[in-house]
Amino acid sequence: MNITAQRLRQLAWLACALPAVYLTQQALTLSLGANPVEKLEHETGSWALLLLLCCLAVTPLRQLTGWNTLAPLRRTFGLFAFAYACVHVLVYAVLDRSLLWSELLLDLTKRPYVMLGAAAFLALAVLAATSPKVMVKKLGASAWKRLHTLVYAAGVLAVAHFAWLKWDKNLLDRPAMYGAVLALLLAWRLWFVYRSSSGRS
Repeated sequence: MNITAQRLRQLAWLACALPAVYLTQQALTLSLGANPVEKLEHETGSWALLLLLCCLAVTPLRQLTGWNTLAPLRRTFGLFAFAYACVHVLVYAVLDRSLLWSELLLDLTKRPYVMLGAAAFLALAVLAATSPKVMVKKLGASAWKRLHTLVYAAGVLAVAHFAWLKWDKNLLDRPAMYGAVLALLLAWRLWFVYRSSSGRS
């Protein structure tokens, strides 16, 4: 690729930040519609999931094209996915549930889609906490790589969270689309690992 890795990261940061800027502008101008809290919840959650899928797509795209300058974007997309997930959780806990711990605990124990979302968020938190390069040295490269395969579990949990949320409303088009993309990325990962292990043997 002619574009430098630094310029590519800058463009990725800009693209990832634009939805947050837009949502902030919409909130400040009271343009989020009749239910602004629900709008913020859905939009931040959707962007978290979309960026998580972008994170998972970086490695297959790099392997297919040979564009190694794409590699740093995996971390960029992953951290932005976690950032949007943090806002998603804060909107839900603070604005939707008013930090009423009894309601939060009730949701966490009685609503399956909340359980799935909490598990996905916990996985993303672990990945974000161990994303700095210094953690590679502390954990060891091999252990760090094994830990970061958790990103696939986070993807499955996030898609399941979204699908379960939409199930009662019979609005499964977008969850199905995200699920199909995730399934394709997981299939590529499994095939690539199998091909690599077969080549070594």
